[in-house]
Amino acid sequence: MNQEEKEALLEYLVQFSNIEKQFPLYQGTRDPETVSDFIGIDYDQFKSIRDNFDQLTRKAADEILKEEQVLKQIEKLPFRGNETIAVLGDSITDDRQGWFQIFRNVLDLAIPKAAFQYIDASQSGSLSAEALRRMERDVLSHDPDWVFVALGSQDAMQLHLTTGRTLVSLAEFWENINAIESAILENCANPPVWVTPPPVIGELMQQMPLHEGVIEEEDLREFREVIAGKSGFIVDPAGKRMGDPPAAWNYMNDGFHPSLAGNMETVRCVLKTCALPQDQDSSEDET
Repeated sequence: MNQEEKEALLEYLVQFSNIEKQFPLYQGTRDPETVSDFIGIDYDQFKSIRDNFDQLTRKAADEILKEEQVLKQIEKLPFRGNETIAVLGDSITDDRQGWFQIFRNVLDLAIPKAAFQYIDASQSGSLSAEALRRMERDVLSHDPDWVFVALGSQDAMQLHLTTGRTLVSLAEFWENINAIESAILENCANPPVWVTPPPVIGELMQQMPLHEGVIEEEDLREFREVIAGKSGFIVDPAGKRMGDPPAAWNYMNDGFHPSLAGNMETVRCVLKTCALPQDQDSSEDET
């Protein structure tokens, strides 16, 4: 591995390895200098990379709020400005420049006197069963008003050593999603907001040594159908927000994680869906 490749890998780890969420009881994970040492990067460089991601998400929010259609949707959103908003997801959400980071910037900039509290309970590599297991501790204990759920991508992965079957069966995924839905409906004042898994670019996934498998669109389609049958808001039930076929510029070079442009597309879909009347099927508004 040459120096350029090493630096790219370290930046990738800073972007997605938010270990303070994976090990919340370890005091050292709350210290950025300790985290930078663990990753193997100089603290100043580590801070610079994180600060850059924060700046990118703010700029992305600014760009989205320049769109006339978005401004109209903002007026119809069901958020008052003082709610606790939680998200439960995998590495597509647990991203320093991810869609949820952009979304929270959009709300803070656009909602008058915004005083939201955000609970980011996404974790890289999280399966639906693992998300369900930690849901009470990481999400419900904070008494959220709204819970966003963005799961399924990791569940749908086919490992290189077990091709032909997904890591989590469709039946098990259905049971896990049902349990998550029930927990939200029983404990929160508002229905869940489901963010479906985006498609992937399999050829790029195969070339990325950090991936232990690949994801087939046929599997993802079935997992999306499970989510589309749930109550609440369904964001992008057909999985078309990255283009059809998915556009390469909406992805990082691993073919799995959305790029900043791709994450902005997810935010646009979230805003569009949440602005719909609750009795309107979000799939009816898909174009």
